[in-house]
Order: sequence, then C-alpha cells, then structure tokens
Amino acid sequence: MDNLSKFIRNIPDYPKPGIMFKDITPLIGNAPVFNAVIEVYATHYKNAEVDVIVGPEARGFIFASALAYRMGAGFAPVRKEGSYRPTHIK
Repeated sequence: MDNLSKFIRNIPDYPKPGIMFKDITPLIGNAPVFNAVIEVYATHYKNAEVDVIVGPEARGFIFASALAYRMGAGFAPVRKEGSYRPTHIK
C-alpha cells in the first residue's frame, strides 16, 4: 500500500483550537483503498488463531468490524469508561 496519508484530511482546530483532527472519511469512502487496508491486516494475521477482534470506539469500530468479517471472526466493540451508557442499563 502506497502513501495512505493522501486519503486522510487534516482539519485544524477541531473540535477545539490546537487540535488537528484526522478525517478518515476519504479513506473509508474509497472502496479499493479501504479494502486494501483491511487486506493488509488480514494478510498480516492470516496464521493467527483469531476468534474475536476488539475494536476501540469510533474509528476502531469501522476497521475492526470489517477485519472481523474478512477473517471470519467475531467483533467486540469497546468504549472508554463513562463514554456511553444507555439509560435502560443500570
């Protein structure tokens, strides 16, 4: 895979001044590029015995779920403590 940085936009001062947000929507919106990224990971772990792939919230959900599907594994989303809690769970 060549330079992926051309598929990642920098958005300065978002969500607040001094932060450089890395927007990956051009990467995941380009099917051949997104597929190539997933294939790189799948190839790297092809000999591993993987049952479940854990994806950290937000961006990790996107990549880990696609990789889990590609590898025939389960997917487990994880969130930072206190980030989201449905009101029906006590």
